[in-house]
Amino acid sequence: MKPTLVLVGRPNVGKSTLFNRLTRSRDAIVANIPGLTRDRHYGHGRLGEKPYLVVDTGGFEPMATEGILHEMAKQTRQAIDEADLVLFIVDGRTGLTPQDRIIGEQLRKTGRGILLVVNKTEGMSSSVVTAEFHELGLGQPCAISAEHGDNVSELVELALLDFPQEQEAEKQEEQPKIAIVGRPNVGKSTLVNTLLGEDRVIAFDQPGTTRSSIYIDFERNGRRYTLIDTAGLRRRGKVLETVEKFSVVKTLQSVEDANVVILVLDASSEISDQDAHIAGFILETGRALVVAINKWDGLDNHQRDVIKTSIARKLPFLMSFAKFHYISALLGSGIRGLLPSINAAYNAAMAHLPTPKLTRALIAAVEKQPPPRSGASRPKLRYAHQGGSNPPLIIIHGSALDQVPQTYQRYLENMFRETFQLEGTPLRVEFKTGRNPFAGKRPAPLSEADAKQAHRRRRYGRKHYS
Repeated sequence: MKPTLVLVGRPNVGKSTLFNRLTRSRDAIVANIPGLTRDRHYGHGRLGEKPYLVVDTGGFEPMATEGILHEMAKQTRQAIDEADLVLFIVDGRTGLTPQDRIIGEQLRKTGRGILLVVNKTEGMSSSVVTAEFHELGLGQPCAISAEHGDNVSELVELALLDFPQEQEAEKQEEQPKIAIVGRPNVGKSTLVNTLLGEDRVIAFDQPGTTRSSIYIDFERNGRRYTLIDTAGLRRRGKVLETVEKFSVVKTLQSVEDANVVILVLDASSEISDQDAHIAGFILETGRALVVAINKWDGLDNHQRDVIKTSIARKLPFLMSFAKFHYISALLGSGIRGLLPSINAAYNAAMAHLPTPKLTRALIAAVEKQPPPRSGASRPKLRYAHQGGSNPPLIIIHGSALDQVPQTYQRYLENMFRETFQLEGTPLRVEFKTGRNPFAGKRPAPLSEADAKQAHRRRRYGRKHYS
């Protein structure tokens, strides 16, 4: 097992900056704003032959009893329970604060191993800046600068000193990545917690609770998955804060990184244009899709009919391939059918389509409905093969294929989807016209003898057949 290093400290001491440094990534959003990180954020790192797991946590407010700060503190305590070693981060420029003393006392009671880390010490004498932190009684402080990378390698060496080198693990099969997206406050985090069966992420009745994309591994029925909880996507005109702009970027990156996307809609409010924009972006990226209409339990029959009509009117481009589920993430109703639909969508997105079967399906589709003529000729579709997956890409070869209209292309997409039972994933068809070897070439000029012979033939033809 990889050792788990949990970063704990009061707000704005540089935990997320150190997380990015330890994982050599930019997964955690970093800004000079207290309370930016809220959920537990996991990442992988390696020092030589020693891999490790890093957990970033929100600013620890152990005395908070309600509100978002209390929920953040609960997440931090859960992370500490999972820790092999706690890295207690303090601010070397601010110095020792009363809140640092409270956190230190709380950590001492957990019985976990603790390494005291004094951050933001660039350009300062280590012995001077760490002197007052000996008062916490947590051993020798380690002075670093997470932003500049000073002494970070020494910190990791010290943290992993008592952990043995991990044996090389067997290569595991690739697991589906499932991104959960939607507008703010539609119940994405509640759905994540319901699927996991625990309060893994903060679900709070306040838009914008989730700030960054949280990757969570879990196993169900012998199969491993990765859930991605994302920040809500509002209309561009309403995204004013810089932090929210970074959150939107992280969400869009998560959609592109995922294999399957669950689009969560709020049944208690009207299906909005923003829902259609989000669905359009998912379709453009080519990701497999499952639609979950949440808060279905609170509606009467008339309201449900109105929502279904609104979905058919605003999201008609999803009706042909996406599976719709009417659920209550809070109560857990309708959740059971989500994972089978996710598995079907993932299998369809990653399907291998043999060239002979594709070509036979193409011939059958053309026999049933030939492409329309373009001028004096008709496009000829000769054979098809698969050009990629996630989404499946089918490449059709032939002649004059640039004259095939969009309507016929959609007809072929539907025929391929029906033939190979590709449910839950968009399908792309691409045409490639064969190269004409005589294109751009002019015939060689005739010799004098050939020109005279051609002239005699024309005269003969006019004389006898004109």
